Amino acid sequence: MVDIKHKDSGEILASIDADSLAGADLRDMRLNGADLRRADLTGADLEFSDLVDADLTGAVLRGARLLSAHFNGAGLAGADLSHVRAGSERAASAAVFSGADLSGANLEGADLRHAEIRGAKLQQANLSRADVRGTDFSASNLCHVSAQKALFIQANLRETNLCSADLRDCHLNDANLVKASMHDADLTSAERDGFTVINLANFEGADLRGAKLRGVSAQDANFRNADLGGVDFTGAVLGGAILRGANVAGADFADVELASVTMEFANFSKAKNAKVPSYKKNLR
Repeated sequence: MVDIKHKDSGEILASIDADSLAGADLRDMRLNGADLRRADLTGADLEFSDLVDADLTGAVLRGARLLSAHFNGAGLAGADLSHVRAGSERAASAAVFSGADLSGANLEGADLRHAEIRGAKLQQANLSRADVRGTDFSASNLCHVSAQKALFIQANLRETNLCSADLRDCHLNDANLVKASMHDADLTSAERDGFTVINLANFEGADLRGAKLRGVSAQDANFRNADLGGVDFTGAVLGGAILRGANVAGADFADVELASVTMEFANFSKAKNAKVPSYKKNLR
């Protein structure tokens, strides 16, 4: 028998007739505030369960089923959530992690489609190969996150902190990165002929100072009023991109075709290797 107790009061919230919580059926249980520190929940089914404010620090939830589960404000620092199923094509069926502490958590290969992860802490978390299509990360801290080959298609990353994030070979197509802090982020590729895709992404007002976008595919991306100071755009594909009013001082545009780029009121006089077509007007 395994007793699950409240982290503060010690009250028994549930008693599970098993030797371990690994693979346990914990569906539709009220476990808010539970003490599950370093618990082995590998392959457990927590669908529809309430784990609001629960302490799962260092817990192992590898391959667990978390659909419609609520982890609002939960402590998941250092937890192993690799390959969990917490996402769905239907937002109403996805898990909720808003306000949770996922710093240093392992979310490699996790299905987090349309999950709600607003205002959460994900510093130094591992999101490599995670499926976060349509996921809402707004106002979350993803500083130093490792997310190689993750799918951020149509994800909401508005006002997130992605400083020094490893986003190599990611797909950020049509993602919302308005006012995101992305200084020193790496959006290059770890492969010889690979590239990161940010087509149609919205970076309006974002801070990308010193970010690496070498070889990135950024067709029709919106960088309006963004801070692109010192960004390495070498060999990037910027067809149809909008840089209106952006700060491009020190940005490197070597081997970048700028003919179809909207450049009005951007300070290209301080950009590097920019071959600005003669017909472009209203440049600073």
